[in-house]
Amino acid sequence: MIDLIGGCFVLDSSAMKYHFNITHEDRFWIGQCKELEGCITQATSREKLDTNMTEALNGFLDEPEDSRIVFPLPTVPRPKAHIVAVEVYPRIACALLVRQSRLQRGWSQRKAAKMLGFKNVFSYQRLENGRTSNP
Repeated sequence: MIDLIGGCFVLDSSAMKYHFNITHEDRFWIGQCKELEGCITQATSREKLDTNMTEALNGFLDEPEDSRIVFPLPTVPRPKAHIVAVEVYPRIACALLVRQSRLQRGWSQRKAAKMLGFKNVFSYQRLENGRTSNP
C-alpha cells in the first residue's frame, strides 16, 4: 500500500477499505468492522447504515496526534453476502499509511522527516494527521 522509494513515500492508488459484518435484528441494522474491534454502528434502515458505517470507520481511524494506537490495516476477506467494504476517506487513509510505514521501519517522526527531506518535524507531522494530510 505504501513504500519509500528514493526518499519519497509512494501510496497505492487503490482505495483503502475495511469490512463490516452486517446483521439485522428487530428494527435495527447493525454494522461491525471485522478488522477493528469496537468499531460498530447501527441504524433503522440499510441505507442509513451505509452512511453510519462510513462515519464510524473514519471517526474511529482519525486518532489524535498524540495517540499511541496503531490500527491494523484492512484484510481481504472471502466474499460473503453479509460483508460490506467501506472506504476510508483519502486524508485519513494517507495519514494511516504514512504512520504505519514509519512504524514498520522503527523510525521516529524526526527520523522520517529527515529521510524525506523536511526542514522540521512539524511539517512531517502534518502527514500523519488525518485533518491535515494531503494525499
